[in-house]
Amino acid sequence: MSFAWAKQYEPKTAFTQWIDEKLPLPRLVYNAVGAGYPVPRNLNYMWNFGVLAGFCLVLQIITGVVLAMHYSADTTVAFGSIEHIMRNVNYGWMLKYAHANGASFFFLVIYLHIFRGFYYSSYKAPREMIWLLGVVIFLLMMATAFMGYVLPWGQMSFWGAKVITGLFGAIPVIGEPLQTWLVGGFAPNNSTLNRFFSLHFLLPFVIAGVVILHIWALHIPGSSNPTGVEVKQESDTVPFHPYYTAKDGFGLGIFLILYTAFVFFAPNLLGHPDNWVEANPLSTPALIVPEWYFYPFYAILRAFTGDLTIPFTDVILIPAKLLGVIAMFSAILVWFLLPWLDKSPVRSGHYRPLFKKFFWFGLIPCMLALFYLGGAKPEEPYIVFSQIATAYYFMHFLVILPIVSQIEKPKPLPYSITEAVLGDDVPGGTSGGGDMPPPRDAVKNLPADGGAAPEPAE
Repeated sequence: MSFAWAKQYEPKTAFTQWIDEKLPLPRLVYNAVGAGYPVPRNLNYMWNFGVLAGFCLVLQIITGVVLAMHYSADTTVAFGSIEHIMRNVNYGWMLKYAHANGASFFFLVIYLHIFRGFYYSSYKAPREMIWLLGVVIFLLMMATAFMGYVLPWGQMSFWGAKVITGLFGAIPVIGEPLQTWLVGGFAPNNSTLNRFFSLHFLLPFVIAGVVILHIWALHIPGSSNPTGVEVKQESDTVPFHPYYTAKDGFGLGIFLILYTAFVFFAPNLLGHPDNWVEANPLSTPALIVPEWYFYPFYAILRAFTGDLTIPFTDVILIPAKLLGVIAMFSAILVWFLLPWLDKSPVRSGHYRPLFKKFFWFGLIPCMLALFYLGGAKPEEPYIVFSQIATAYYFMHFLVILPIVSQIEKPKPLPYSITEAVLGDDVPGGTSGGGDMPPPRDAVKNLPADGGAAPEPAE
C-alpha cells in the first residue's frame, strides 16, 4: 500500500546513488522493512510470528545445507551417517539437534501465526491472496518435514514412510501406480530415501520463493491489525523501523532462549526414541506415530474406521481408508475457503462476541484434543474422541463460522486505529498530516472494514 506520508529513500553518497540507479536493492529493503514502510501503530506481539517464521526458515536452510554435506542417502549407511555427524563432525551434534528442534519450533511458530489469522480474520479482503499463499507455504512445509523425518532411517522413519506413502494406495484407479512411483518400489527402500532426500533439499528453496510472494502480497494492502480497521491517517501508523524492528528483536530474543534451552538441555524431548533404532522392515514398532506437529491430521485420518456404504446394503461407496485420506487433506484445504465462508463485515474477534466464544471454547479445545489424540494409541476411547473432535473441526469451519458471521451482532468499531489506541478525542494527525476524526455519535453507517470516512449524520 502506498501512503503519501511514508518517508522516501534518499541515497546520500555518490556510491549509494549509483547503486540506487543500477540496482535499487537498498530502496527495496528500506520500503519493505525500514522507515519507508508505515505499519499500524497498534500491532501486538501476535504479529511477531511472521518474522519468527522467516528466521526459522533461514535457520533450517543453513543447518540443513551443512548437514547435507555429511549425510549419505543410502539405506545401508544413512543411519550410520547420522551417528557420524553426531560423534565425528565438529559441532555436528549441535547442527543435528538445531535442525531437528528447529523443525518443531518452526511448526509451533506457524501454528500460532495461523491461529492469529483465524482470530483476527486475516484472510478477509483485501488480504485473501496473502492467506492463500500462507496455506500453500504450510502444505509445502508439511511435505518437507515428512521427507526429512524419513532421512535418519530409524524405525519410526521407515514405518512412518510406509504408513504415509501407503495412503496414496487408497486413491481409486491411480493410487497403487502413484504409490509405487513415489516410493520407487513396493516398500520404502533405497530409491525412496534418495527421492525424499532430493525433495527435502529442494523444497525449502521453493518455500523461500513462496514466502517472497507472501511478503509481496502483504505489502500491497499493508498489514492488518487487532482492530481490523484500515489505516485512514498518518497518526494510525508508525515506521516499521525502528519501532517494529525493536519489537520483533525482543520477540526473537525470547524465542531464542526457549529454542536454545531445547537444543542444549532437552534435544530429544520432541522426538521419538524408536527413531534411534536403525530401520528394520521385520520389526514393527508398538506404536507408529509421526512427529508431534502432524498429530491433529493423523488423528483425523485414524478417526474413520468404517466404510461408507449404501444404507441397508453391503455395497461400499467409499472405503474407510480413503475416507480418512480425504478428511486429512480436507482439514487443510478447507482453509482455502475461509475468505468466502466467513461473511462477517467485521474482522477482529475482539468485536465479535459470538465468534469469540466459538473460537476459544470450541475450535481451540478441539485442536488441543486432536494434538493429544494423534499421539495416543489407536484404541477406545481415543478413537471415539477423535471422531467427535474431527466432526466438530469440520463443523466449525463449514457450518458454525458461516452461520455465526450472518447472525451475530458485532460490537461498535473504533473510527480509526488512533482512536482505538489513544481514545475518542485525539486529533487525527498528531504529526501534522491528518484531520480531526468526527465524534462517534456524529457518524452513521460506519463501514466495518474501516474503509472511507462515512457521511455525517443529518
